[in-house]
Amino acid sequence: MEVRSIYKYARISSQKARQVTRAITGMPVSQALSVLDFTPKKAAFLVGKVLRSAVANAENNHELDAEELVVRSAVATPGPALKRITPRARGSASAIKKRMTHITVVLGAKEEEAKAAKPAKKAKAKVAAE
Repeated sequence: MEVRSIYKYARISSQKARQVTRAITGMPVSQALSVLDFTPKKAAFLVGKVLRSAVANAENNHELDAEELVVRSAVATPGPALKRITPRARGSASAIKKRMTHITVVLGAKEEEAKAAKPAKKAKAKVAAE
């Protein structure tokens, strides 16, 4: 079972958010939360909100235990950019792009549980084939 949470139109560039999302991918949820709490970046706060939301979704909607969850993927994709201008010399103007990003966190079960479930399916398939 995979549980996802998305934060759309976060006011940070996707490049800055990607640094933080790469750091937590593959970690258990408790470890990822502690890493985000002690990372001194704005992106860590935003990704932490999304991760906590995904954990709440897993517990309330799918009745999963937070201790058994792992961050399957955490991605930051570019969103729209607000285009602004700033005055420059001799009456010209220069563009400013205020970038936004969409942060997606996907949680899943730990590897041991997923590996234990796969052989059971294969065993059933072998029995059915015979």
